[in-house]
Amino acid sequence: MVKQNTIKVFEEKSVRTVWDSDKGGWYFSIVDVVEVLTDSPNPRKYWSVLKTRLKKEGIVS
Repeated sequence: MVKQNTIKVFEEKSVRTVWDSDKGGWYFSIVDVVEVLTDSPNPRKYWSVLKTRLKKEGIVS
């Protein structure tokens, strides 16, 4: 399996990514994506609260 780490830039913000050649797809850092989409001053906390709410609703495991 070959993995390639890269940084994508979206609206002047970095999003960490990894390419998985076995599965043929990209993985994105959810914290970086949350920061880009919400402009939150603390994207890690935003994701933590959101994930907790989604678990309570049974949307994620």
